[in-house]
Amino acid sequence: MQTLDVCKKTGGKIWQRKPVPSSDNGLMVKISNNVSGALSTPGRNVRFLHSSFNKNGDSFLAGDHQGNIFMFDLERNKFSLIEKSSQPCTALCFNNARKTEFLVGLADYSLQCYDTVSQSVISVMKGHTTAIHSISIHASGKYALTTSSETALLWDLDNFSLQKKLSNKEDVPLLKAFFLPISNTIITCFKDDSIFGWESETLSCKYQLPVPDGDSPHYKVFATTRDGRLLAAGGKTRFIHLWSLDTRRILRIIELPNKVTSVKQLEFLPDSFQTGVDQFQHFGNHLLTNICTINSIYMLVDLIWMLVNKVHNSIISPAARHIVCTMEDGTLHVYSVSALSSELNKPPAPLVKVVTSNKMCDTMSTVGSEKSMNRTAGSTKSYNSHVTSRKYTNFLPDGMEMSKLLAILRGYGEYPAKYRMFIWRSVLRLPENHAAYAALVDKGTHPSFAKMHEVYPLKSRKLLRVLQRILSALAHWSPIFGETQYLPMLAFPFVKLFQNNHLVCFEIIATLLVNWGSHWFEYFPNPPINILAMIENVLAHHDRLLLQHFVRYGVTSQIYAWPLLESVFSEVLTKEEWLMLWDNIFSRHPGFILMLVVAYAICARGPLTQCVELDDFKYFYHHRNAVDIKLVIKQALRLMESTPDDIHPVKLLEKFKPLTRGQYPVFNKYPKYIVDYQVQERERIRQEEDEYLRQKQLSLNTEQEAAKRRQEEEAWYRQQQLLLEAENKRRLMIQAEEQKLADQRKRLFAMNREVKLKELQLLDAARRKFLQFQKQQREAELRRLDDEMQRKVGKDFNKTRTCTNGSQCCVLQAMTDQ
Repeated sequence: MQTLDVCKKTGGKIWQRKPVPSSDNGLMVKISNNVSGALSTPGRNVRFLHSSFNKNGDSFLAGDHQGNIFMFDLERNKFSLIEKSSQPCTALCFNNARKTEFLVGLADYSLQCYDTVSQSVISVMKGHTTAIHSISIHASGKYALTTSSETALLWDLDNFSLQKKLSNKEDVPLLKAFFLPISNTIITCFKDDSIFGWESETLSCKYQLPVPDGDSPHYKVFATTRDGRLLAAGGKTRFIHLWSLDTRRILRIIELPNKVTSVKQLEFLPDSFQTGVDQFQHFGNHLLTNICTINSIYMLVDLIWMLVNKVHNSIISPAARHIVCTMEDGTLHVYSVSALSSELNKPPAPLVKVVTSNKMCDTMSTVGSEKSMNRTAGSTKSYNSHVTSRKYTNFLPDGMEMSKLLAILRGYGEYPAKYRMFIWRSVLRLPENHAAYAALVDKGTHPSFAKMHEVYPLKSRKLLRVLQRILSALAHWSPIFGETQYLPMLAFPFVKLFQNNHLVCFEIIATLLVNWGSHWFEYFPNPPINILAMIENVLAHHDRLLLQHFVRYGVTSQIYAWPLLESVFSEVLTKEEWLMLWDNIFSRHPGFILMLVVAYAICARGPLTQCVELDDFKYFYHHRNAVDIKLVIKQALRLMESTPDDIHPVKLLEKFKPLTRGQYPVFNKYPKYIVDYQVQERERIRQEEDEYLRQKQLSLNTEQEAAKRRQEEEAWYRQQQLLLEAENKRRLMIQAEEQKLADQRKRLFAMNREVKLKELQLLDAARRKFLQFQKQQREAELRRLDDEMQRKVGKDFNKTRTCTNGSQCCVLQAMTDQ
């Protein structure tokens, strides 16, 4: 497998030497765009998003998150940077009819057509209002169909214009629209699992495939054969429906393995791929599926499963020679299909052979070899190879080997944090009985843990609910766990660690109780005296002075040993120390945990010998202390090697037994009569409490009714009093209003009188004024008459004088004439 980094490169070779596909998964080359600089995080990848093969399958395009589009020529062993669009690529497709053109959907909702020879943009087409997530090109190369979440648009690639628009059904999002090969039919798939066929020229509906009966298939991905006669549809189930588009019926339903939860991508391989047994021979094609699970992605190639880490999407070359996978970390992986198909010819893996022994403590040695030894009571050295690890076959589930895991523990003291949970599941051989666990959970909350929030309060309500659910399942599994007071403290570290995987958490705790805690309940409700006696005997053998110090101050094994066991060391260790400790506990014999208790006391010998008060000892074993857990583990391993057989826990305790598959084993290693009595007493107390609560509720209801009646009577009296007060108030208001009205009437009468007086005065003044005006008019008329008379008198006088003067003139003239 070779690597290629295209950062800041415009071209070059894909591989420097002849590519040799990896023998295990066929990987040829890993392509990345690793950006590193002064202002960027070292090792940060510019993620590749989409890719597309050309018609011949010898070249493919890849677009990254920064809008760079690269072309990789696998035949000529070269790559080149075609375009820098500065927009993330959302869809990518070669135009197989026009070999130098390809279409790109960008994050700005536009569709662009590029030319690979001139490395230029031919056209920019806009019409979508959301991101384009798929592009389909007609076999003639004339039309392109682009799909977004809201609509599908049909484009004419001759003039790059929008031809038709396919709208969504009412309130039903569109999943995908694509051309059927060798036809003019468009297939549209909606979120309600309805599939329609349309005529591409007129966009008239040709047919609709019936929605399958039963549970919804939740279609998400689709694939068609090259002749366009078959349609494969998958989604959020482990079933793939194979439709015949000729008869419009489901030909076959393909059921995938139980671990599969959903189908992420479907592709038909061409007919030229004819390796091994063809499961779909009568269809003329092979089926390749990428199947998503929660933690990883599996690729099924003709019934051969290969683990592929976090595949985002993949494409297959038309000739089925290469597969290009876009990983979730943004890199491109190029696989050789021929190398993948070679796996078909390999024989199946051999069955795991389980080797058992008649002796309870016959276990694997620390170097992974099994030796036949004759053990005696004093032969502690020969016992070394039998007590350092638990009884296992070398092969564990998921292809792991116990000898290699023990080598990791010897070298590093703990398992890698990244793979710890996976290793625990394999080491403990968890059966993952989903149905059995679901049946326990369906029984609901156990009465013993109904008030979990009061007994064991937690800040996180989610964590409290998970803890309550798992403890209830344990109590429904075995009644003893409903009576165990320290069970929440024992289970809490595992619940916090596996709070997102309830089944694994439950089975780890159940495995712990069945193997490491199998004898803890024999003296219930007292602590396990037999287990504590083993610890005390081992401590007496290896450090008698420390035990005498404990005895001198009244410190029993219930103080220095039992708190560590019932809290599974969580009170005295940090999270990292606790995980390291349980890496070693789960990988060794169940008796190893008792050696750890003794080793913890021996490693803390200094501070313990300084304690003389009983409360100091109790405080020491319930709080964290400055004890190196690595030294504790080493000391425990030395104790495993040097402890005599007659007091060795491995000799006295059973070997590890994983939980049974299908149903969980019966757990009844406890005094049944005591537990039954406690259950009966608890039930009796619960019934008495229920009766007491019922009577109390009745009393409260009666008291509430009486109080309600009193309140109603008091309210009625208050209402009546308020009404009387309101009536008096209204009466006073009416009286005040009447008095106010009378006063207003008086004022109005006075005002009317004043107004009338003023009117009379005004009338009198007006009459006087009128009389004065008439008087003035008459005086003016008299003056006018006087003036007229004077004028006439003057006129007559002038006339008379004129006549007199005339007559006098005539007389004088006559006299003159004479």
